[in-house]
Amino acid sequence: MSTTAETAPGSEEPTDSGGTRPGRLIHTEATTEIPVHLLFRDEPGPVPVPLRPTVVARRQGTGEQPRPPRRESAGPAVRAAEADPDLGERPARVLPGAAGVLAGTCGLAGCVLTSWWAGVLPRLATHALRLPTYAGAGLGPAQWAAYAGAGALGLAGFGGLVRGRTGRAWVLGLFGRYRGTVRRTGLLWINPLLRRRRVEVRLRHWRGEPLPAADPNGLPLRVVVLVVWRVRDTARAVHAVDDHETYLRACVEAALARVPVAVPDGGGGGGKGGGGGGGVEQTADTLTRLVVRDAAPVGVEVFSVRPVRVEYAPEVAPAVRRRRLAALEARQRAALIGSVVDSVEEAVTRLTARGLLGPDDYERKLLVRDLTVAFCEGRPETAL
Repeated sequence: MSTTAETAPGSEEPTDSGGTRPGRLIHTEATTEIPVHLLFRDEPGPVPVPLRPTVVARRQGTGEQPRPPRRESAGPAVRAAEADPDLGERPARVLPGAAGVLAGTCGLAGCVLTSWWAGVLPRLATHALRLPTYAGAGLGPAQWAAYAGAGALGLAGFGGLVRGRTGRAWVLGLFGRYRGTVRRTGLLWINPLLRRRRVEVRLRHWRGEPLPAADPNGLPLRVVVLVVWRVRDTARAVHAVDDHETYLRACVEAALARVPVAVPDGGGGGGKGGGGGGGVEQTADTLTRLVVRDAAPVGVEVFSVRPVRVEYAPEVAPAVRRRRLAALEARQRAALIGSVVDSVEEAVTRLTARGLLGPDDYERKLLVRDLTVAFCEGRPETAL
């Protein structure tokens, strides 16, 4: 007579061998079904069951829908590369300059020999080249074909010679298609049919004319910035925009329009964004970060964007100058009063300690007044 033992979820169930079998541990997940006869075999050891990895679609009973995998947001350069994967710098196929020189020399020699064959080579040149005397067969189709072949070889050999320099690269193209970049130095041979555009890849700096900006208080400024940059991807710098230098300037102007520029010597104006070294450094870091992000898709690497001269616009400069003079005068007066008070206090304290001044308050007040007037009249150069 068999009995059926009911167990609660998560508890242990009895088995025929007298042991206990762990109950189900997962009740809310969708798992792969396992045949029952594999779970109740009489072997003493565990039976390996090959299971396929399952994907939990959703939690049963909770109404939770499957969540798509999260993807990191790509930057502008990554998005530009995904939009046009073929537009990226890659090395072009070039030959050493010796190959071009050899081809050009062979073409020139072919023209000379064809002229001797046709009988149009001057006798002086024939004797100089130590060629045998030959009457010549005249200029026929064969001679003209030889001229064409030798001339094409000579033009291709000498016309493809270029000199590669350090800090400069050649961007090659054929019928509007990018064919590669040459960064090698020395004498090289490049296919003369390819269009060559020279690009500076050295570290460069750009300091333009004053650009419009605003300080933390919203007052208009004229800012001169120093941009340190270089071309990192020549293919994008040439083909992604019409002029990468003009694009870089536009990026700097856009960054200045979004970032308030701290005035180095404007800390006493009473504004909420007082100047100083910290504000200038923070402004430079913010400008650099914005310009780096905007210039990366066109292959331009920006190292720093730093304001080197900041001045107020002509329409607000007189008012700001008067406000600064008033603030400077107030600070100097406060410093003068503080200095006089400290001097009077020290004098009264020393006189009292030596017994030269009595405890009478009236005498103390008269002495303080006289000392204050004397100290103020003794510093005419600092009084305003």
